[in-house]
Amino acid sequence: MADFPSSILFCCDHNAVRSPMAEAMMKKFYGQRAYVQSAGVHNDMEIDGFSVAVCREIGIELDRHRSRSFAEMQRLGDDLSQFDLIIALSPASQRMALDLTRFYHLSVEYWPILDPTAIGEGREAKLSAYRQARDQIRERVLARFGPPEAL
Repeated sequence: MADFPSSILFCCDHNAVRSPMAEAMMKKFYGQRAYVQSAGVHNDMEIDGFSVAVCREIGIELDRHRSRSFAEMQRLGDDLSQFDLIIALSPASQRMALDLTRFYHLSVEYWPILDPTAIGEGREAKLSAYRQARDQIRERVLARFGPPEAL
């Protein structure tokens, strides 16, 4: 694909559910083709166990993911201007990404991905909501970046 970016940042509210799923899928599907990271508006949560479970179902490992925020990224020296593309998966992360990058020449895309954290009563209903979010992310990744290089 001609417009495949060399570096991508996925972001959402807490970097605990949606953006880690997207980051892990990109790495699994496209390997080293692009530098991929994820961040959240906040990093006040650890990786969500339901996210880990539903990604494991499709062969994607999230167990070692450590949540981080935009502020933490900047403290660690990750300059947002190093990314070619930022993909926001929540309205709050889209606002923050646009605000933090207003002086940079890079693209910010918004993918409205379901927030599964408040959906469903009981384990099976929650897993179903997380699977729906996972599948939305997978569909958007494949539609945007093309067929995976390795599965």
